[in-house]
Amino acid sequence: MIAVVQRVSQAKVTVGGRLVARIGRGLLVLLGVRKGDGEEDARVLAGKIAALRIFEDAAGRMNLSALDLRLEVLVVSQFTLCADLRRGRRPGFDFAEAPESAEGLVRLFAKVLVEQGLVVEEGSFGASMDVSLVNEGPATFILDSAIWRRKSAASS
Repeated sequence: MIAVVQRVSQAKVTVGGRLVARIGRGLLVLLGVRKGDGEEDARVLAGKIAALRIFEDAAGRMNLSALDLRLEVLVVSQFTLCADLRRGRRPGFDFAEAPESAEGLVRLFAKVLVEQGLVVEEGSFGASMDVSLVNEGPATFILDSAIWRRKSAASS
């Protein structure tokens, strides 16, 4: 799974002009599910993101997490994060998981965030969404669950 995590002061998703989800201060997570990703990827990535210390403390240092501050999270599925752009000018999506499998993993990812104690809103899976946000900082981070999968396989 690939996640683009943006620290936001607000974010929302609309579909066809209808509000689907809205959060105040917190995290916007754009989430791509690749072929071969599984439940472990969803659980590990959600845990990392929930505890990611990217909010400033009283001294102005990035030392607090969304969990520490009890912030909101907006999860938006975005298969284009799995695009293959190595050749040509048009992206290929062979690396993206089939929607039937990807949807369950996106929902599991969101469920794990809730279990961690965060308030979570979700976009509309498979829909053409308009995502609006105010990036706080700006602060944007890219996480890839394959990094932790490789590390745990190497230590086994």
